[in-house]
Amino acid sequence: MSQYRIFKVDDAIAYVRVVEKLGDEVPLLGEEIGDGNLNQVFRVWQPGESRGVIVKQALPYIRCIGESWPLTRDRARIEAQILLNHGRVCPEYTVEVLHYDPALSVMLLEDLSDHRVWRQTQLEDLSFPEAAAQLGRYLARVHYHSSAFHLDYQAQQAAQTDFANPELMAITEAVFFVDPFRDHERNNVAPLIRAEAEQLWADAALKVKVAALKHDFRCKGEALLHGDLHTGSVMVTADKLKVIDAEFGGYGPMGFDLGVIFANLLLNFCSQPGRHRAVASRRVQQQRIEEIHSLWQNFRADFVELAAHSNDAALAEPGYVQDFLGRVWQDALGYAGCEMIRRTIGIAHVADLDGIDDPARRAACQRQALALGQTLILEAEQLLEEQFTALLLERVI
Repeated sequence: MSQYRIFKVDDAIAYVRVVEKLGDEVPLLGEEIGDGNLNQVFRVWQPGESRGVIVKQALPYIRCIGESWPLTRDRARIEAQILLNHGRVCPEYTVEVLHYDPALSVMLLEDLSDHRVWRQTQLEDLSFPEAAAQLGRYLARVHYHSSAFHLDYQAQQAAQTDFANPELMAITEAVFFVDPFRDHERNNVAPLIRAEAEQLWADAALKVKVAALKHDFRCKGEALLHGDLHTGSVMVTADKLKVIDAEFGGYGPMGFDLGVIFANLLLNFCSQPGRHRAVASRRVQQQRIEEIHSLWQNFRADFVELAAHSNDAALAEPGYVQDFLGRVWQDALGYAGCEMIRRTIGIAHVADLDGIDDPARRAACQRQALALGQTLILEAEQLLEEQFTALLLERVI
C-alpha cells in the first residue's frame, strides 16, 4: 500500500478499507469527484450512508498540462499541515483532515457532500447570507494565530520554515504577477478583448504597482495563508461554511487571501450584466458588494478583538492595530486587482465570466473586469472603504 501510484476509484476504495479497518464483508462504493488541475479526488462511502470520506491524492504534475510540468508531491504534506494548523484555531470553518499518508501523497478528509461549492451557488443565483461573515471570521483567526501578533519571534520563524512552499508559491508568482502582464504563451486571451490586453501590457505605471505587490508576496511573511482562497475553495450550506484546498498556502501578506476572495466576488459582480437582465443584475451586484463588506468588517472586528489580547504589548496598541489593518485593506485591493486580471486573460479563468454564452456580452463583462482590476491596483492607496463602495456602485448596471 505504501509505494506511490496514481489512484483509480478501486484504489481509493481499497485504501479507505485498510485505513478505516473495514473488513471485506463491508460493501463500499466510490466515485471520482475532482476535476482540478493538481489532484485526484474521490468520494468513498458505504451504501445507505449519507456521509463517507474524501480521498485526495497529489499528482506529480499539473493535470491539464501533463508530465511536461512536474510538481512536487510534498505539497500534500504542506496542505495537510496547513489544514491541521487552521483547523486547530478555527475548526468550525476548516475541512477536517482525518488521515495523511506521505508515501502515497494521500489525505482522507471529511465528506462535505451536504455542502455546495460557493462559486456554483452564485452561478445559480442562490443566496447564502452567512457565508461572507463566516469567511471573514475564518481569515481573522487563522491569520492572527500564525502572525507576530500571537507567536513570539522564535515560533514565527520556525513556522515560516515549517510551512515553506517554494514550488507552488513560485507558480502563484508566475501566473499571478508575471504572465498576465505580458504577452505570454500561457495566457488565454479572448480575441474580442485582445486590444485591452495589449494596452494593459504596455502600462508601465501598472507594472510598477504589480512589481511591488509581487515583491511583498515573496518577502512580507505576515501570516500562514490559504494561498488560493477563491469561491471554488469554499463549501457552504444554509448556516455552515468549510474552507478546502490549501496546497498553495505558505507565509505571505494577509491581504493576499483577502484580495483573492474579494476578486472572485468582484468577478461574479462583473459577470452579472452578461448573465441577467438589468433588474436581476443590479440585485446580484448589490449582494456581492454587501458580501465583500461583510467579509472585511467581520475580519477586522475579530482581528481587533484577538489583537487586544496579544502578548506583545507594542503590537496590541489599538492605534497600531488600526494602522496595520489599513495597510492590509490596501494590500487586499491590490491583490484583488491582480486576481481579476489573471482570471480574465491569464492561464486559469473562472466560469463566472467564461460561462456567459453571448460572445459580445461576455467580452463586455471581461472588459469591465480588466478595467476594475487595473483601477484597484493603481488606486489602492486612495480607496478607503467608502471610496471603494462608491467605485463599485458606479459600475452597477
